[in-house]
Amino acid sequence: MSKSAKSTKKQPLSGIRVLVGRARHQAGALSGELRKLGAGVIEIPFIEIRKPRSFKPLDGALKNLADYQWLILTSVNGVEALWERMQHLRLTKRALGHLRVAAIGPATKKAIEERGLTVDVVPKEYIAESVVRSLKRKVKGKGVLLVRARVARDVIPRELRKLGARVQVVEAYETVVPLSSRKRLRVTLRSPLQRPHVVTFTSSSTVRNFVALRGSRAEPLSPHKGAAPIRTASIGPVTSCTLRELGLPVDIQARKFTITGLVTAIVRAASVSPKRA
Repeated sequence: MSKSAKSTKKQPLSGIRVLVGRARHQAGALSGELRKLGAGVIEIPFIEIRKPRSFKPLDGALKNLADYQWLILTSVNGVEALWERMQHLRLTKRALGHLRVAAIGPATKKAIEERGLTVDVVPKEYIAESVVRSLKRKVKGKGVLLVRARVARDVIPRELRKLGARVQVVEAYETVVPLSSRKRLRVTLRSPLQRPHVVTFTSSSTVRNFVALRGSRAEPLSPHKGAAPIRTASIGPVTSCTLRELGLPVDIQARKFTITGLVTAIVRAASVSPKRA
């Protein structure tokens, strides 16, 4: 057996098709890790990132940064949108220099640091509740600027206000359903040759939009008779909760709520499940 054949044989996701539903410009990281492990990756975006309907709230906050002592960013999308708007307003990173910064997880932290800022807080678990716990004794009487998507959970602002913080929530972007994905998703799920073994979900938005694109909330992910089952893979407990709320199972859940953690969970599940074409 050749060296390349041995290498292929050892790949833990060989023969497994994985549907990646991240936004088009963000799918690469997850797809790349899966392909390195031998998976056949199908990319169909469940979400599309768009500019907010108005930049007025964000612009107003950026023009009054002296009012805040903390900046909280909960996604890479938020970081990118914030920096784009700062450039539009001709503000440099020095304008944020007096702020302490909290990032919800390592990807967001990396995006912030790439722009020359120091991240002061990253919670142990990469969810809103853990952000609150990390800031519990740090925000009383402080001004907090939370930059996030138009639609998001209200855990952070609600709980920080209870702790005595003055929280300003500003919309930096919004996520919408990419209607161009609808036909392709339906065809893929119904095709014996294309249907994935695993569908990944990296946020509650991807779950809700997946259901919207399928056009049925209650219809289970049941394949044709004799075919491999379609399994859901969730990046963490919040996403898993949304899956259950919308009538879908949670077959795989990452223990560490990151892209790498999600891939690890899929590999772990594959090791105890038969691989099917």
